[in-house]
Amino acid sequence: MIDLHTHTNFSDGTDTPTELVNKALASGITTLAITDHDSISGWDEAISALRPGLSLVPGAEISCQTTDGISVHVLGLLFDPNHVELMNTLSKTRENRHGRMEKIIARINEAGIDISMADVLEQLSDGATLGRPHLADALVKKGVIASREEAFTQMLHNNSKYYVSHYSPSPEVAIKLIKEAGGVAVIAHPMASHRGRVISSETFGSIINSGLDGIEVDHRDHTPDEKRELINLAKEFDLVMTGSSDYHGNGKLNMLGEYTTHPKQWEKLESKATIRRVVTA
Repeated sequence: MIDLHTHTNFSDGTDTPTELVNKALASGITTLAITDHDSISGWDEAISALRPGLSLVPGAEISCQTTDGISVHVLGLLFDPNHVELMNTLSKTRENRHGRMEKIIARINEAGIDISMADVLEQLSDGATLGRPHLADALVKKGVIASREEAFTQMLHNNSKYYVSHYSPSPEVAIKLIKEAGGVAVIAHPMASHRGRVISSETFGSIINSGLDGIEVDHRDHTPDEKRELINLAKEFDLVMTGSSDYHGNGKLNMLGEYTTHPKQWEKLESKATIRRVVTA
C-alpha cells in the first residue's frame, strides 16, 4: 500500500515520526510520504525509525494562496532539502503563521473567550509548524470546546468570523520551486468544497501549466462526482492520480492508508523526480 500524504507532530499531526512509521508498518503500508505543513523537520527522525518493509518518501505540504484568496495545498515530494529558495519560502510561511495566530486569538478574545498564545504554544512540539489545530487543542484543554473536530466545525473553519489568512506563495510559485529542487508536485484535495471555496477551472489551468505532476483524486473530502471530475482532468492533461489518507492521528477521522495510490501511478510520479530520493532501511 502506498500512502502519499500524512502528518506528524512536526506540524499538526499527533504522532511523532517514529510512531507514524511504526503505525505504517503495522498497517501494511509499503511506501509512506511524510508531508508536514511547510516543514521538513520530521524527515530525520522518520528515516532513523525506518525498518525493512517500508520505504519513505520525503515531502512537505506547502500552504499556497491564489490571487483571489483561495487556499490551495501543494504536496512537494522527493525534492532536494538543500534548495535554498524553497527552504526560505517554507521558513517565511512558518514565521507568518505566528502573526496570524495572534490575530485569530485576538478575535476570539474579543468574543469573550479566554485563550492566549501561551496556551496555544503549549500544544506545539519543538520544531513543529504552528497551525489552527494547535489552537483547537488549546481550546479543548481549556474546556471551551469538546474536540478538535468540533473546534473546526464551529469556530476555526475558513468562513468563520475568527479566520485570518497568512502569507503563502501562489501555487504556481510553489510548483516552480519544487520542480527546481528536483521534486514532484501534486495538488492536494483540490475539490474539497466543504472546506470553503475551491479553485476555478481557469486557476486550475494555470496550476497545471506551471508544471503540476499529479492530482490527489482519492481523498475522503472528495465526493464521487468530484472524483470523476478530477479523473477526467488527470486523463486530459496526463497527470498522475494519487490517493492518500491525509492522516493526522488523533482528532481527525482520517485513517492511515484509507486511500492509497496505485503502484503504476506511483512509478510514473517517482520517475518525474530528477534523482531517486526514496529512502529505504
